[in-house]
Amino acid sequence: MSEHDDAVSLRHMLDTAREAATLARGQSHEELKNNRLLQLGLTRLVEVVGEAANRVSLETRAKYPAIPWAQIVGMRNRLIHGYDVLDWDLLWDTISDDLPPLIAELERIFRFE
Repeated sequence: MSEHDDAVSLRHMLDTAREAATLARGQSHEELKNNRLLQLGLTRLVEVVGEAANRVSLETRAKYPAIPWAQIVGMRNRLIHGYDVLDWDLLWDTISDDLPPLIAELERIFRFE
């Protein structure tokens, strides 16, 4: 994969993570459990973040060790392959706890490139 492709994937990660954070803003954990459209939207957005992360080359991943690559891809796999047993608590924790530092790190990367 070329550097250009990696830059595109990193940008997809950032844009999609921001979109998920925006969608979740003003929502609550309880609303996620009861709102099917919110569930579908956030699930899909987190899947895309993980798929984009999976497309980033090993060389580029090594340049940015602060990004938890394996966990991001693992979450994507869990959502895709475990579609019938989704854990809304885990998804909410991912959105509220994991996305903000990921967004900050990706913004930092783009500021310096």
